[in-house]
Amino acid sequence: MKSQIIGTTMPVLEFLLEPNDAIISEAGELSWMSANVQMTTHTQFAGGGGIFGAFKRVAGGGSLFMTEYRAMGGNAELAFATRVPGHIVPVEVAPGYDYMIHRHGFLCATSAIQIGVGFQQSLGAGIFGGDGFLLQKLSGQGTAWLELSGEVITRDLQQGETLLVHPGHVGAFQASVSFQITMVRGIKNLIFGGDGIFLAALTGPGRIWLQTLPISRLAHQLQEYMPSAQPRQTAEAGILGGIVGSVLDNMK
Repeated sequence: MKSQIIGTTMPVLEFLLEPNDAIISEAGELSWMSANVQMTTHTQFAGGGGIFGAFKRVAGGGSLFMTEYRAMGGNAELAFATRVPGHIVPVEVAPGYDYMIHRHGFLCATSAIQIGVGFQQSLGAGIFGGDGFLLQKLSGQGTAWLELSGEVITRDLQQGETLLVHPGHVGAFQASVSFQITMVRGIKNLIFGGDGIFLAALTGPGRIWLQTLPISRLAHQLQEYMPSAQPRQTAEAGILGGIVGSVLDNMK
């Protein structure tokens, strides 16, 4: 199996699969593939445990269904593209080298990778961290490819070193990194700071990947440019009122 990442702003991950090579992803991630790639979609890939394993993925922000793409009868091409501007980051997963990733961070992986819910201080992460901190956990043996939005900043934290990060900017981190949600200090900062009430505290040792464009922030910036139903309804009501008024005038 060979892979390459093509592009910069909206990259695509291309695979050249040898016979019987397989890649797994959440359902609906495919961009293109050769005709001899066999697709198999159900709940039992990546994590095992049948339907229970699938519910664990959903609890971590993932999809209920997974798809396996397997090359049949010769070499095959397979590709996955990013959904928003950003980067594709490969990580090597092995026993003792697990990863925590944000809920939209999993793109695809080799077939022996397991995907579950990450429960590092899950109460604080699940309740106070918002949807940016429903964490997925990658374990098993093989390679996984992560989708991180915006530019990617990598930091290697030393033992006991802590970095405070706005929750949406945490893309992924090694499971050796301790994670907890902390409240912003100072009453004025809480009320007037404008940066949210909570921060993620990441404490080493281990590597973290920070993303500069959280999806929630991108959606917020685009919201003011999205069409609203209200102006259209108002305009339609004005037009209808004008027509009715004209009819009534002509009936006088």
